[in-house]
Amino acid sequence: MLIREAAPDDWPRIWPFWHRIVAAGETYAWDRDTSEEDARSLWMNPAKRVYVAENDRGAVVGSAYLTPNYGGPAARVANAGFMVDPDRAGRGTGRALAEHVLAAARAEGYRGMVFNAVVETNPAVRLWTSLGFTILGTVPDAFDHPRHGRVGLHVMHRAL
Repeated sequence: MLIREAAPDDWPRIWPFWHRIVAAGETYAWDRDTSEEDARSLWMNPAKRVYVAENDRGAVVGSAYLTPNYGGPAARVANAGFMVDPDRAGRGTGRALAEHVLAAARAEGYRGMVFNAVVETNPAVRLWTSLGFTILGTVPDAFDHPRHGRVGLHVMHRAL
C-alpha cells in the first residue's frame, strides 16, 4: 500500500467513499447531506495536510488529514480525520494511515493529537486505543446514531 500526500485531482476518488461514510451517519458529526463542494472544502482545506492510501492497483482506498487542533500557543496539538472505503475495511488501511499520520505529526513537531468527537460505537475506537490513545472523557447522548439512538462522543488523546 502506498500512502502519499493527496493532490487536488484525488478528490473525485475520495468523494464516493467520503459521501457514503458521512451519509450513513454513524461515525462523523457532519451533516449527512453535506454537498460535494462543502465536503471538498472540509476535507481538502489548504490548512490541512491530506493523505491518500492507494492499493497495489493505484485505487484510492482511504484518506486522512492532519491539522492543528487549536491555534496560538496550543497549535502544537494536532487533530486528524480518517476515512477508509467501506468496501476495503478490515485490510489494514486504517492502521497504516494512522501510523503514517502519527509519524508525520511527530515529524512536524506536534506534541500530541486530540480527536474531539469519536462516536463511542465507532469500531475505530479499538484501533485508536491500540495505538495509545486514551479516552479523556465522553459527552453523553451527544450523537444521534441511526441504529443505536443517542450515544456519546469520546474526546481522545495521545502524546507524541
